[in-house]
Amino acid sequence: MLSLVSAPGQMLNPAQSETMPCEYLSVETMEKWIIFGFLLCHGQLTQSDSAVQLWRLALSGNYVITLFRDEVLYIHKTVEGVFEGIKGYGKRVTETKECANYAVVNAGPFHRERRAFLRTALKELVMILADQPGLLGPKALFVFMGLSFARDEVLWLLRHSENPAPKLNKRPNPVDYEDRQLPELLYYMEELRGLLRKYNQVMQRYYVQYLNGFDSIVLNNLVQNGLHQPRLRARESFNSKRNPTCQEDWNLSVCPEDESIIMSSFVNTMNGLSVKQVEEGEIFDFRGMRLDWFRLQAYTSVSRAQLVLRENPDLARLMNTITFHTYMVDSLDEMAKETSDLSNFCFYGRLFEQYFQWCLETPSQMRYSISFPLICSHFMNCTHEICPEEVVKPMLSYKQNLRTTGGSTRERKSQDTSFCELQSKRHHIGDRSLSQANFFLDEMAKEAKNIITSICDEQCKLGDQLLPKNAAKTISIAIERKRNQNKAKKLPQEPDKPGRESMRRSRTDVTSMDKLYLMLTELCSAINYTPSIQVWEHTFAPREYLTQHLESRFTKALVGMVMYNPDSGEIAKPSELLNSVEAYMGVLQTIENYVHLDITRVFNNVLLQQTQPQDSHGDKTITALYTNWYLEVLLRRVSTGQIMFSPNRHAFVNVGVDPNQVAVNAEEFSDISELRSLAELLGPYGMKFLNESLMWHISSQVAELKKLVTQNKDVLTTLRTHFDKPALMAEHFNRLRDVDNVLKRVTIVGVILSFKTLAQDALNDVLKKRIPFLMSSIIDFQKHFPETPENNMVRVEIVNEMASAAGLPCDVDPALCAALRVQKSGAGAEYFLPQPFHMRRQIWAENPDEDYKIACLLMVFIAVSLPMLSLDSQSSFRADLEGHTNNIHCLAKAVNSIAAAMFTIYGKGRVTIEERLKEFLALASSSLLKLGQETDKLALRSRESVYLLLDQIVRESPFLTMDLLESCFPYALLRNSYHAVLRQDNRL
Repeated sequence: MLSLVSAPGQMLNPAQSETMPCEYLSVETMEKWIIFGFLLCHGQLTQSDSAVQLWRLALSGNYVITLFRDEVLYIHKTVEGVFEGIKGYGKRVTETKECANYAVVNAGPFHRERRAFLRTALKELVMILADQPGLLGPKALFVFMGLSFARDEVLWLLRHSENPAPKLNKRPNPVDYEDRQLPELLYYMEELRGLLRKYNQVMQRYYVQYLNGFDSIVLNNLVQNGLHQPRLRARESFNSKRNPTCQEDWNLSVCPEDESIIMSSFVNTMNGLSVKQVEEGEIFDFRGMRLDWFRLQAYTSVSRAQLVLRENPDLARLMNTITFHTYMVDSLDEMAKETSDLSNFCFYGRLFEQYFQWCLETPSQMRYSISFPLICSHFMNCTHEICPEEVVKPMLSYKQNLRTTGGSTRERKSQDTSFCELQSKRHHIGDRSLSQANFFLDEMAKEAKNIITSICDEQCKLGDQLLPKNAAKTISIAIERKRNQNKAKKLPQEPDKPGRESMRRSRTDVTSMDKLYLMLTELCSAINYTPSIQVWEHTFAPREYLTQHLESRFTKALVGMVMYNPDSGEIAKPSELLNSVEAYMGVLQTIENYVHLDITRVFNNVLLQQTQPQDSHGDKTITALYTNWYLEVLLRRVSTGQIMFSPNRHAFVNVGVDPNQVAVNAEEFSDISELRSLAELLGPYGMKFLNESLMWHISSQVAELKKLVTQNKDVLTTLRTHFDKPALMAEHFNRLRDVDNVLKRVTIVGVILSFKTLAQDALNDVLKKRIPFLMSSIIDFQKHFPETPENNMVRVEIVNEMASAAGLPCDVDPALCAALRVQKSGAGAEYFLPQPFHMRRQIWAENPDEDYKIACLLMVFIAVSLPMLSLDSQSSFRADLEGHTNNIHCLAKAVNSIAAAMFTIYGKGRVTIEERLKEFLALASSSLLKLGQETDKLALRSRESVYLLLDQIVRESPFLTMDLLESCFPYALLRNSYHAVLRQDNRL
């Protein structure tokens, strides 16, 4: 039964039956007819053995039958109650009890095996018909029979699982009412329904030709030659008027007038069909023809009918077959609904969700989980016009008619209220279908996300094994083996090398990764089954559910892999995080092999959000976490004296302590490889945010410096104008306040700018690798942009902004200029909104002359304070690191950057910057040369190291030259200073 390959020679022959409509009739419907029929006509049970046999079969297959939706009837108890009140029916009562015991014990195993058979049979049908859809035409009957049988078994399981068996002598086996393979049967049912929809036109072509080329001819011949009735003389004139072709085509002299008209219309309708109508997309409607057949049955079934249908069974068989063929042309959807509608799941929500959960728990059933959201599209089929609360469309038309024709206000109000109530009741079923479909798709996506997360975690662990730090243990063991190879000492065991997990001794070995990939393949097959699902005029896209969950999970994974602990200040190294992210992305890219997803879109959405301080949900991103850590942890610890910036190593390094005993090893987070990894993770947008945050801290330091300058304004003015008078300079210098505070704050600014330079260099290296052609264009544009009067500072600053965003160094830092503008105007973050530069200038240019004077005095303050650095023992220069222990070498970058930014803001141009730096150099050299006259050994401890600051300031500055330095400060003194600090460093 239902097998297309059991008789290969007859595979192309059309499936025929003498009772076509009965072949796909629901077994449950027939059983209800039998039970209720014999309950009403129970006298037949005593007159016919065949009736008793049907009665026993119906009672032995169920202990409950469906009345309506989830309303059921315990049939044996009902039958016993009816028959016990009838005298002489004790035998029937005993027979009913025996059938009840039999149904409780044996019906479950019987239907369990029947479901197993249907799974195999429907699978065979699906595979053959999907490969050869042309067989849907001749074998359509098998398809609808299989759907009807499967639907009966599913509904049987639903009502018997939800309603417990009656308490009898024998108890049922609970396993028979729990089918964990039910999703497979549901899936094959949906597959067959999908094939019917997909190849609807194939079936139409087949049956249009069948009706035109075979059925019409057979019916014509049958009526001419085979009808059994008394001969009657037909009124030829009437027939010629009603049907001019009747006399030409066939002789109806044996048919009564009305019957001949109906049958001639059958033949004419079928003769008028052609394949061209199918190709042109014409809509067929054979409802009139089927109604005529119903009318003909009524004519031929009454007493004293001239044409008796019972005496012409061939006509009945042929017309039933023709009726089935017409259904295949114009009512294929209705046939599918009739034979495979599972809308009853709407009223068995607990079981529906339970089977879905079992499906997700069983790897072999995961690919069939898509059948559950597909079944949700059946729910609206259970609405019926017999139910008054579900008759919405007639009520809607009545309401519209009432409003059009008028009516009393009370009547309109009552109708509006009733309409809303009825609408809400109908919407309950629709809302349930939507919520169930959403729940199932969401759970499928969650399960897929969890599996992918497990695979990603495992791949991240494997990726961590390849990190350079893990080679230390292997190297140490190799050295230990080499050292003790001639001794009898037990050698340490060598750890497993990466890749060992891929070596298998047998193909039968199944690892946890194999199981995860198997589950992922099965579940992704379900998600990829269909691009969309239509449920109650709503469209669900299963792949979008997975995309959203992957985006959410990837975002959380990225932030989680940072492992930032605000209390202890711990955070993952950028290189390790980048390695884990690449492993994670590698797994996500493989998903495209299972599901038609655009993983690149997922990466773009997530990674672009991570370049901003907050994501779309308002949560912190890796950009915010790393920016906060570098500012609040690393750079703050530099001021403690345990970390210094090394220009030689291009990194911050720990000094004076063991790196293994400190909480943060600065070099592990600030060397060029780590910052390149950071630039890869944050991208240009994230690095720009990091730079802006650094500049915000610098602007706050500059604001404090300006306050200190304002407090010492008069003294600084005097020092500026009398720098050539040593006695007066010494007297007024002693009147300065907070000199150490100024030097400390300028040093902090220099440290921040040094870190910014490292970050910019790392970004530049990454962009040159990722976008070399674009970078070459930016470099060329910056290099050849002329600084002419026509190109004022505003245009130059635009070019500098572009170059800075690409990690290129600029003579004037545009980010620092922007931060100082905001600090000056108090505009806050509004400044960073896109707006023309001339509008920005209007924000801060309130009193430019006063601000310019403060900036000049700040440079004077720094210049005259430099000799105080020689009093600090930590100001010694370390030749191996090319820097001072207390980071005063960062003053060079601070002085040049602050001067360039401040004098650019005040609109004085490059010439003013050069003049003010020359003034600074003159003041600084004059102040430092006085150290040669000091006799206090305490003041001379770091004199040579401090002398080197002038050389570093000139080397860092694009505005000063060595010739200018030599005119202010003897180069021989610098050379001797370098020799002195080098000898001192060698002694240490």
